[in-house]
Amino acid sequence: MIRCIAIDDEPLALKQITAYIGKTPFLELAGQFEGAFQAMAILNNSTVDLMFVDINMPDMSGIDFVKTLDNPPKIIFVTAYSEFALEGFNVNAIDYILKPISYVNFLKSANKARNYFETISAPSSKKENDMDYIFVKSGYKTVRVNVADIIYIEGMREYVRIHLEGGKSLMPLISLRVLEEQLPSATFMRVHRSYIVNMKKITTIDHYRIIFEDKVYIPVSEQYKESFQKYINLRSLG
Repeated sequence: MIRCIAIDDEPLALKQITAYIGKTPFLELAGQFEGAFQAMAILNNSTVDLMFVDINMPDMSGIDFVKTLDNPPKIIFVTAYSEFALEGFNVNAIDYILKPISYVNFLKSANKARNYFETISAPSSKKENDMDYIFVKSGYKTVRVNVADIIYIEGMREYVRIHLEGGKSLMPLISLRVLEEQLPSATFMRVHRSYIVNMKKITTIDHYRIIFEDKVYIPVSEQYKESFQKYINLRSLG
């Protein structure tokens, strides 16, 4: 979940932004403020991942406010004037949204932020067969996960659920595609639009259904049957 605050001196615009945050599954509203100075307390005392900030505010512009912060969250600027938005990229803004704001444009910008956080949450090294652990962001913590403990990974819209030995699981904000690219291909295989499995954990295969020891059944979809069967054939006797 991406923790957000919204800052806008126009009450109607602020209400609209907070409503859009509320209807976006991967965003969490941590606070809303009608001025930059009002937001200082939460930035100093709480974790904020992303700010939606109006550029043209009376006491201090959104851009000047961001420049005062030593370690600012990621920024999406909101403005009625596109010429001001370009200056926002000089402070490493992820995007800007022009007023009046539609939910389509809001969601496009929010997805850019989501992609950014997915990227920084992903393991840094690429498909090394000797990779024995990864780090994933789960909630407000970054958790070390031993690759050998992963049984399978289930795609769940904006999240994935990583199923681990011992019945434990994690739900990081990361896509199945990113994990597929990063996990060692000698061990992990995409077998379905919604599943990646640790091939070393498979107990039984029954008519292209993968069965694990805890009686979990995962289907191998038509798209992945050929590569799955090749993997099994290389390791089959008789």
